[in-house]
Amino acid sequence: MATVNPYRSPTAAVGDQADEYGEIHVFSPSGRIGRIRYIGYSIGLALVIGFIGGILTAVAKPLGLLTGIAILVVQTILTIQRCHDFNANGWLCLLMFVPLANLIFWFLPGTDGSNRYGPPPPPNSALVIVVGLVVPLLLVAVMAAIAIPAYQSYVERARAAQQR
Repeated sequence: MATVNPYRSPTAAVGDQADEYGEIHVFSPSGRIGRIRYIGYSIGLALVIGFIGGILTAVAKPLGLLTGIAILVVQTILTIQRCHDFNANGWLCLLMFVPLANLIFWFLPGTDGSNRYGPPPPPNSALVIVVGLVVPLLLVAVMAAIAIPAYQSYVERARAAQQR
């Protein structure tokens, strides 16, 4: 009969265990997504779907409506995940239709650790941070590149109309 030595060292794993992180499911409303990923994914996916939709719309006009619906569905799914990140019900995503109120999804921090919607999203890699910060800046730059010449053209036409 073998006896257990009561003075032996413990064999249980009592050290720091790695934090459990949830997986990112872009096309599922379950789970959580952090701020940087939310910004990068929502703008990036809208641009990709819009580009593909533009090509499809050139082929057949009704596909333009489907493109708009696809962008709305993806934005809603991502916003539901963002609501889950700060431990709010997914119905709060309806705020995305209220101008300026939807900015809470960009600035409200997520809950630390697990919440009722699951474990926290994985930490952001360098690529996620770059994409999450560069994509909005590129969008603003493109909008400025379109708006500034259009405004200058408008000013020139207004001056020409006043001189007549």
